[in-house]
Formats: sequence, structure tokens, C-alpha cells
Amino acid sequence: MLWIVIPVHNRKDYTYQCLSSLRKQTFKEFFILVIDDGSSDGTKEMIALEFSEVKVLIGDGNLWWTKATNIGITYALENGADYILTLNNDTIASENFLEKMVYWSNKQPNGLLGAFANDFDSRKPVYGGEIINWKNAKYNNLLNTIPTADLTGIREVTHYPGRGLLIRNNVFVKIGLFDEKNFPHYAADYDFTHRAKKAGFKIYCNYDAVIYIYPDISGSQELRKNKNFKNYYNHLFGIKGGGNLKIFTIYAIKNCPKKYLISFLFWGLVRRIFGYLLSKR
Repeated sequence: MLWIVIPVHNRKDYTYQCLSSLRKQTFKEFFILVIDDGSSDGTKEMIALEFSEVKVLIGDGNLWWTKATNIGITYALENGADYILTLNNDTIASENFLEKMVYWSNKQPNGLLGAFANDFDSRKPVYGGEIINWKNAKYNNLLNTIPTADLTGIREVTHYPGRGLLIRNNVFVKIGLFDEKNFPHYAADYDFTHRAKKAGFKIYCNYDAVIYIYPDISGSQELRKNKNFKNYYNHLFGIKGGGNLKIFTIYAIKNCPKKYLISFLFWGLVRRIFGYLLSKR
């Protein structure tokens, strides 16, 4: 059985849209588990009223993405999950999203499958996987190299975010859960897929399984919209900072091949320190 694990904190309207899209799936054999981490906007009440089929676990507001997701995964595994799909509440699944995920998972039982993200408003591709160049700390976007007409099937990548990641239960048995100690909010998904790859699993982007996202509403993007010293500080040191220097350093030490570690750290830190200042938003 497939369990979908969705951590949420407020943003009730996004959660409503996400759950509504899951109701329309062509594939029906799944459970939905929402971990409501202390929402104050009526999220819990909305789900109880509109989505009685959804199981909700309640947090105290301090779980963040990783611990909330781990709580959901643990609950799902204890209740017989064969597959777990980690999903963010600010995503909308295309109607055959789960069908295409399960189809390719059956074709590649040794793989983790990531969703193909498209912009909700423009319907244009946003994220289709990356290949890391450890030497220069660049993340090479496959969308820059694959013609649009060829964005079908699956392609192997080096890592994947957790906003639509299908994972078989044997992966957790072999490598454990997401690293909530070192990566409470960001980088836990990349770290997890690196660990899975090292353990012999393959990581794929599934171009047949489309989710729609809102690229500009993440915490890291919010810090870039209004540039000031406070937001710059939070970018480099805050728990929602996409350029968090401590998180990046731990991520590098844990995952980068040793022969590239110094180079990866240097270029990665330079991009995080100066990229915020040089970016247009």
C-alpha cells in the first residue's frame, strides 16, 4: 500500500488544493497522512470537515519539515506501507501522477522516483532533476540539456528534493530516516537521496509524473524578495535560509567525495555568501 506523507504548517488554502488534487487521482490505492505542525489557521478543522479520509497527526510547531516527515514515515511504516511518497502541501498533482509513479517504480524497484515539477501559473517546466559537479559545486539542471519533446520516461540523477519523492519501504530499512538532527528543514532530502545512492539505490526524475508548484513561495525565496540585512543574515544562518552556511558545510562533509571536498566547500560557500547579493531577486 502507498502512503502519502504531507507535513504542513498553516497555508490552509494550499493544503486544500493539494488534497483536492489527490482525490482526483486515477490510481486509488493509497492513504494520506498529514502532519499538522501547530497550524493556527484552521488547517486541522478544514481537513476534518472536507477530507475525512485523511489521517492527521498533530505537532507543537517545532517539528519543521524533517522531523514532521519522519514522524509521518514512521507511522506509515508501522501501518504496513510498501511505498511512501513525501509531498509538500504547496503542490498540485496531475491526475495520473500516482499512476505514473507506481508504474515506473514497478519498472525500477531499486530506484527512488522524483516528481517532475512544473510552474502552476505558466505550466512550464521548473525542475526535472540535476547532476552535481562536486568539483565546482555546480548543480547542472537537466532541463537545460534535454529537449522539451524528450521530457518523458525517467532519467537518472544524483539527488532529488522531497516535494514528491516515491520511496520503497526497503530503503528506510537499509539507510534509516531523514537526518533531522543535522538538517531540520532544508537539505535533508538531498542528503537522504545521496545516502540512498551510496547504499546502491538509483535516483530518477520521472518526467511522466507531473506536479505543479509555486516557485516563489518557499521560505528561501521569500528572503530574496525583499533584500535587507536581516533577510541576508537569515539567508546565511536562519533555519529557512537557502544559503545556510552551517547546513551546507555539514551537507558537504557528509556527502561530497573527499577528493573534491575543499573545492566543493570553497565554491559552494562563495555562491551562498555572494549569490544573494548578486541575484536579481
